[in-house]
Amino acid sequence: MSKYLFTIFRYNPEKDQQPYFRDYRLNPSETWSVLDCLNEIKWRQDETLTFRRSCRSGICGSCAMNINGENALACETRIYDIKKSKITIKPLPCFTVVRDLVVDLEPFFDAIKKIKPYIISIGGNAHSHSGLQSPEERALLDGLYECILCGACTSACPSFHDNEYIGPAALLKVFRFSADSRDKGDHERFPIINKVDGVWRCHTIFNCVESCPKELNPVSAIQQLKRKLMKGMIWEKKE
Repeated sequence: MSKYLFTIFRYNPEKDQQPYFRDYRLNPSETWSVLDCLNEIKWRQDETLTFRRSCRSGICGSCAMNINGENALACETRIYDIKKSKITIKPLPCFTVVRDLVVDLEPFFDAIKKIKPYIISIGGNAHSHSGLQSPEERALLDGLYECILCGACTSACPSFHDNEYIGPAALLKVFRFSADSRDKGDHERFPIINKVDGVWRCHTIFNCVESCPKELNPVSAIQQLKRKLMKGMIWEKKE
């Protein structure tokens, strides 16, 4: 007898006029992940089911989806942690659905590209100095560099849903480089985020923190960026 009911969002724009949900019954081990279950459904029940996955180790971020109303990585979400016999799986909210559980993440990656996610040294040459850091300088990056670009935080952010907001993941990246002793790019990145739809669009709702599979805190990074911007504005006025 099937122990779990999986209700999965389905949509193929080439033949479906509207999205719909389809039920699948499965009797997995409680040690299985949601991704294991999706693989089993695709391999044994419905080969047309489409979703992204790669590393299966919580590193690539490709299997991010909405599981029982919360954004998470399917490979890290275990059946015994869900505590429900009915599991509803949908694509990440906010993004355009390409097919089934696959969404178009181009807007997400465009925002990341916009903030220049690389070391900017004096003169624009990333290799203009040795790049050595003290242990203390390196420690400042903990909790900032671990983002795996899964898009879960940005998808969960209400400000991103209705506006041109750059999103928490991109702003976390800005602070990651601003905190890096090797980087001198604040003067290039801060004008990009010092806008209504930049850092000031964050309303500290904390959805991004709750949905991050790496337990990072974009809200804290955003608040520190706001402080840096405010200090810069005061400094400019004094000058």
